Amino acid sequence: MSKVNIKPLADRVLVEPLPAETQTASGLFIPDSAQEKQHKGTVVAIGQGKKDEPLTVKVGDTVLYGKYSGSELKLDGTDYLMMREEDIMAII
Repeated sequence: MSKVNIKPLADRVLVEPLPAETQTASGLFIPDSAQEKQHKGTVVAIGQGKKDEPLTVKVGDTVLYGKYSGSELKLDGTDYLMMREEDIMAII
């Protein structure tokens, strides 16, 4: 997990998306043109939460999020997504 120098505000969460899968469960390799972005990532930084609503995710959690969730950021050559905690569907 990388150390980032950014602190999200309120209920926002910074997520580092996991790389696309290059091989199927049966062992077939997926060409670059057919790979889809995963909807899983690792929480890198979290905000303080809203008043009376603490955050349920913590740094290091692996989460599932919606297809169109968050805003894409590029910091120090690494891609991240900044999203609200409500855009996160599950912790896995």
